[in-house]
Amino acid sequence: MTEALPPLREVIARHGIGARRSLGQHFLLDANLARRIVRAAGNLDGQTVVEIGPGPGGLTRALLETGAARVIAVERDPRCIDALSDLAGRYGGRLRVVAGDALETDIAGLAAGGRVAIVANLPYNVATPLLIGWLRRIERIAAMTLMFQKEVAERIAAAPGSAAYGRLTVICQWLCEARRAFDVAPSAFVPPPRVTSSVVRLIPRDAPLAPAGMADLEAVTAAAFGRRRKMLRSALGGLVADPLALLSEAGIEATARAETLPPEAFCALARALAGIRDPRSAA
Repeated sequence: MTEALPPLREVIARHGIGARRSLGQHFLLDANLARRIVRAAGNLDGQTVVEIGPGPGGLTRALLETGAARVIAVERDPRCIDALSDLAGRYGGRLRVVAGDALETDIAGLAAGGRVAIVANLPYNVATPLLIGWLRRIERIAAMTLMFQKEVAERIAAAPGSAAYGRLTVICQWLCEARRAFDVAPSAFVPPPRVTSSVVRLIPRDAPLAPAGMADLEAVTAAAFGRRRKMLRSALGGLVADPLALLSEAGIEATARAETLPPEAFCALARALAGIRDPRSAA
């Protein structure tokens, strides 16, 4: 680059990018904070990095300052796409802007056969569905560094027995090592959200924590945490005709409650469920 990039506020004014509630937009304009998020993502040298909802490009700029081979920004707002296109011209083809809804985009497929690192300040209104979708394609993801509403971040990294422990915890920790990196105050955004945010680092495990099928694990966790105050013998009643047999097969006490079980126990339940649905799978 031969000239300095214009300030983000100037970019926002030029392209008329007022934040829209319907898109869950809260723009991160603090360059130092953007760089801190990127540092939390670790060494990005040579990697393909995907950013979701880049807005006017604050975090995008910080990603392009790294040794990432390329940065792919997925954005649905035409106003932001125009602003990002201006930015793309400054970086010799390293920035690719993809117009589309992240919920409908095969993020892993953007790497053309390789794995991607995802670094993003996620829109709160679609953050959890996006994460679950990526977990279903975890073999194509190298790492995820994501900003969530603090409450969601606490659920991802929670321990069994805590109030935040739940379905999202189990599925995330089954496939990834998860830790909260740091919190971000509402004042860091324009406009400020009503809640504190947290950056979470998710590193895929070499192998899942225990054998289980994703669909079966989703089913048992949905049933168990859907009635989390109930004993599992009651909570699982809507899932199978004989929950006591399911629990016995998994080696779990019928009087246990969902919030007390570690992720491995839910994997045992998922395997038992698979065996009920197809006895050959339990062999």
